[in-house]
Amino acid sequence: MRAALVSSFSASVSAPVALLPLAVERTYPTELAAAVARGAVIVDVRTNAQREVQGTLPGALAISAELVAERLDPSHPGRLAVAVDPDVEWILVSAEGTDSHRLVTGLQLQGLRRVMHMVGGYDAIRSANMVHAVTQAEHIVADVERVTAH
Repeated sequence: MRAALVSSFSASVSAPVALLPLAVERTYPTELAAAVARGAVIVDVRTNAQREVQGTLPGALAISAELVAERLDPSHPGRLAVAVDPDVEWILVSAEGTDSHRLVTGLQLQGLRRVMHMVGGYDAIRSANMVHAVTQAEHIVADVERVTAH
């Protein structure tokens, strides 16, 4: 009996476990407004279905997880206009934070130096009453006023 238990334990210990790296940069919902004020670009990587259920994140760029690596890469021909160099500050937001965490790992390996994920994702932003933090940043308000003045 003991041998079977040890054998079973050994098999489960040697099985690969999917762990997320600890070195991924992260931020929290309470820091969202300050991040936007210093120029961080918020990228909502949730699916359209998730946004329909959870709600939108006004002021964030909605980019599917499959396209985010090429859109944020300054050397890619399909990049966003704001993706001018590897030092642009990006904050990725997924539904609960796990998808954005995984994406940030890949983007860091790609050479982006200031990319981070939102701990807890959109759920945490909503719980902290910070959904409109992006649109309330002074430079976003000024941009909206300039665009709507014409």
